[in-house]
Amino acid sequence: MRVRRLAAWAALPLAVTLGLTACGSGGGSGGSGDADAAVRIEIAEPQHLVPTNTNETSGSQVLSALFSPLVDYDEANKPYEVAAESVTSSDNKVWTVRLKSGFTFHNGEKVTADNYIDAWNYGAYAPNGQNSSYFFEKIAGYEDLQGETPKAKTLSGLAKVDDLTFTVTLAEPYVDFRAMLGYTAFYPLPEAAFAAPGVLAEGYEQAPIGQGPFKMKGTWQHDAKVEVERYDAFPGQQPKVGGVEFRIYQQPTAAYADVLSDNLDVIKTIPTENLTTAATDLGDRFQQSPASSLQVLAFPTYQEEFSNPEVRKAISMAIDRDEITTSIFKGSQQPARSFVSPVVAGYRENTIGTAGAFDPVKAKAMYEAAGGPKKIELSYNGDGGHKDWIDATCNQLKANLGVDCVGAAEPKFADLLTKLKQKQAVGLFRMGWVMDYPSMENYLGPLYSSTGSSNYYGYRNAEFDRLLAEGARAANADEAIKKYQAAEDVLAEDLPVIPLRYGQNNFGHSTKVKNVHVDLFDRVDLLKIEVA
Repeated sequence: MRVRRLAAWAALPLAVTLGLTACGSGGGSGGSGDADAAVRIEIAEPQHLVPTNTNETSGSQVLSALFSPLVDYDEANKPYEVAAESVTSSDNKVWTVRLKSGFTFHNGEKVTADNYIDAWNYGAYAPNGQNSSYFFEKIAGYEDLQGETPKAKTLSGLAKVDDLTFTVTLAEPYVDFRAMLGYTAFYPLPEAAFAAPGVLAEGYEQAPIGQGPFKMKGTWQHDAKVEVERYDAFPGQQPKVGGVEFRIYQQPTAAYADVLSDNLDVIKTIPTENLTTAATDLGDRFQQSPASSLQVLAFPTYQEEFSNPEVRKAISMAIDRDEITTSIFKGSQQPARSFVSPVVAGYRENTIGTAGAFDPVKAKAMYEAAGGPKKIELSYNGDGGHKDWIDATCNQLKANLGVDCVGAAEPKFADLLTKLKQKQAVGLFRMGWVMDYPSMENYLGPLYSSTGSSNYYGYRNAEFDRLLAEGARAANADEAIKKYQAAEDVLAEDLPVIPLRYGQNNFGHSTKVKNVHVDLFDRVDLLKIEVA
């Protein structure tokens, strides 16, 4: 969430309450479908397809086909074992992971404890530059793998017990570690993934070898498709389709047109411009389900013009979330004024306080007093269906702050992330987050901690880092939540991003498939979907 993480498309948040139940598609023609047929699902171009380097939803959707996680989550967001037989600890610091027997990689290699240890060490080793390296920070020895010339190449906290068992010793106790293991970064890698110990084989990313229900069919066809086919030796629940074509789209409107004409089977996000007609266009093939996504406008806090929190708060107060929710998203979204989603324990309404109240008069006075820039650029990925709400936001900032505002589209989400990683000037930029695992910490740590894997805004606050760490070390979930809420209060004072909207899955499918489910992590459930 599983992915989780950075979301390329315009997510559509929860309409009213968490009581909204996930809906299966139910439609399609009667009779049994062809279990050997492939289905076609839209994605954006992935940034990466190496598990420890994949922190956006399109790549994670593909990897969910190729890999089976140690744990997944039930309807109450509680973890349960999948590839793991058990994950246990008596002190929340030393964890024992026992694997189920019978799992093999798609090249025939048996899955062992070494495959997890090798993959995690590769992900944690700083010179490898993996986007999800941060997720190994809690494991003992992580610091020794950081810097340009690390002291070590392997995590001291990982130890093999036998072929199916290994232990994970954390630097500090972490109550949610078992839940964390559902995240993509914790997938194993086969020996064939490495050219030498700790060195990824050239070309592995173009045809990843996993241990999940599907295996690669050919190689990643960039900007076109990724194809997978059922892996018959998978020991877990077998999928009900023979394969999946993950079809890559530059524009969601093109994907929507293909669903209407039965040339595409699933679109995970109905474009905003088609929301008003989707129910008529698709009938019962237009579906909704809860999501964990959060859409924000983020500030490059390392740039002088956006370094003052007063400037950032003024911009937030100049945006009428409710009006945009109604006019652009047709009332299908819930305005956001907090940094975590309502789907996780510990959520509180309106943690940003007055910064979330639409007050254009006060906003303009505050903005001018703080010396806000005369021109604002809002960068976004053009392949995600964001133009309408970006333009509406710019129009509000022009009218309410008296500034010149322009939207700047990058062709692909991966392009925007690359510019941010290089700290190129992009002005404000849209970001979407889908949780990696169900915890407040997952909305706070990766996005705002000093070493966060997705802290693209350069935000740093020692008090925030301290409270986050204390929450992670808490003896139980209730104590952890208190610390995480205190950390969120620090964010509210600094406002490195402007929370805008919470997510809801608004998706559709063709007449050729049934039992389509999109989960909290923006993934189509590949074990449920069937050919109609």
